[in-house]
Amino acid sequence: MNGIHDLGGMHGMGAVITEPNEPPFHHEWERRAFSLFASLFVGGHFNVDMFRHAIERMNPAHYLEESYYEHWMHAFETLLLEKGVITREELAGKVAAVPASAETPVLRSDMVQAVVNTGASARVNEEVSARFRVGDQVRAKNLNPVGHTRLPRYARGKIGTIEIDHGVFVTPDTVAHGLGEHPQHVYSVRFAATELWGADAPPKDTVRIDLWDDYLEAL
Repeated sequence: MNGIHDLGGMHGMGAVITEPNEPPFHHEWERRAFSLFASLFVGGHFNVDMFRHAIERMNPAHYLEESYYEHWMHAFETLLLEKGVITREELAGKVAAVPASAETPVLRSDMVQAVVNTGASARVNEEVSARFRVGDQVRAKNLNPVGHTRLPRYARGKIGTIEIDHGVFVTPDTVAHGLGEHPQHVYSVRFAATELWGADAPPKDTVRIDLWDDYLEAL
């Protein structure tokens, strides 16, 4: 979807501020928020793209004002409320939380490393034909969906070259909305910086974006 979260190429936002020797977490609550993702994911409460779409639906002003892990907490609260896992009264601490069902999957210590290392990968073992090959020139479709997508605005309508075929993955545009996996190939597509940003971009620079079959059209 088009929103404030898709900042690539947006003017007027100022320089990217970097922090020397930035730690993984600035506060203990951020460390705990990080661990919540793995626990809730394994518990089956949402998938990665549902999580991303919940962040995309934040109020634009709140999105810009809040920190990275505050975005995560917003997504957790949004999804758990929408799915009826928690109530607003429980979230506000007005009533005691209801314990989870005994059938709810839980994150075991022996599962943590795999979940963290793979980032809850959406790769699937499906025999699906690839529409493109390495070296093909393609154009990113000019789409403006109202739902979740991994096709950034700044790449839409732009021409690039297939660099790598990563294999088959579920489609974020469908799984974010509970519409099935719709497995298809994902490619690393190389775009010239001048193609994306215009003649003022450094002429030797390139950008590589991972894009699904459905996002691309042949030239």
